[in-house]
Amino acid sequence: MGARKAAFAPVADARARVLILGSLPGEASLAAGRYYAHPQNRFWHLVGRAIGRDLVSLDYPDRLAALQAAGIALWDTVASARRNGSLDTAIRDAEHAPLQDLLARLPALQAVAFNGRKAGLIGRPQLEGTGLALIDLPSSSPAYAAMPLPRKEALWARLADFLA
Repeated sequence: MGARKAAFAPVADARARVLILGSLPGEASLAAGRYYAHPQNRFWHLVGRAIGRDLVSLDYPDRLAALQAAGIALWDTVASARRNGSLDTAIRDAEHAPLQDLLARLPALQAVAFNGRKAGLIGRPQLEGTGLALIDLPSSSPAYAAMPLPRKEALWARLADFLA
């Protein structure tokens, strides 16, 4: 069934206007102790395009600082789960993250974006009725190659609407 794996702490402060939620960090991210550490994951490229900054060329602490300065918070919908490998379809016995607890600490929050289908399936039911904009984004994962990158970029660009 796979070892139990746990999410990272949220990267968030009171300035956050957008919260991006993934599902659960993959193997490369867990090994590195960093969000979206797999070299083929397009997260840093996509969110960088949305905020008008090259995040890919920055080191990890500077990437996180740039996200927070832009008003973006980061977390996952799964607090822990059993999973072999990195695919969302392999997540079993998931314990959901306490999203409402985080929201209570984000007074400027306007929108929650779900990075991929699994994040939306888990997070959306917890957040409906909050009055926040809920945005489904195509996964930044290299496992989701069905959508061309320019289309992903266009969809992720919607985040900028909440950051101005």
